[in-house]
Amino acid sequence: MLAVPILYLGAALAGALVPVNADWREAEDGTTIYLRSNGVHTDIVMPARAQGLDWRPLLPESDFAAPPFEARWFGFGAGERRVYLDTPAWRDLTAATAFHALAGGERVLHVDRTAEPGRDLVAIRLRPEEYRRLWAAVRAEFDGPPRRLDHPGYGDDDAFYRGRGRASAVQTCNQWVADKLRLAGVKTSLWSPFVEGLTWRYRRADSSQPG
Repeated sequence: MLAVPILYLGAALAGALVPVNADWREAEDGTTIYLRSNGVHTDIVMPARAQGLDWRPLLPESDFAAPPFEARWFGFGAGERRVYLDTPAWRDLTAATAFHALAGGERVLHVDRTAEPGRDLVAIRLRPEEYRRLWAAVRAEFDGPPRRLDHPGYGDDDAFYRGRGRASAVQTCNQWVADKLRLAGVKTSLWSPFVEGLTWRYRRADSSQPG
């Protein structure tokens, strides 16, 4: 029984150390995006509008209960449906929900519309073509027009949407972020089911000084 978690942790460590897009270097000038973490889960935080691409028409203010007057940033995360919708706080996690998260379940997207990127950030400055690839990769995860789920969200500025594919112990929320960075051409970890295996590659950021 102990062999499974030990092998999982060993694979996670190895995957965190092996890079993809190994020759990538951060741009000296470009568009800054952030990875925002709570220690367990990572979101991609992108400007509302940059490089001629605008999230606001796709994710309108009407989808959110009471978003900031000026939406300058959008945060994107992915996770297993039951974990996201039925677990607003970790104390709400049940054994059945945890099983679905590990075994695999429907993936949903969580979006927040904010005035500031948030706290506990790492920053990545992207070239225009890298940013456009990242934008397209995140956009594709809605699998068509964004379809908001009938759920109140966690607060006034967030909403859930139908996603694409399945989330599991292999395809975790953090690996979802790593996959998007890989598609953008950014250096990232081969397999990073945990936050630490993903964010260690990037510079810490002060959210009060975007970019």
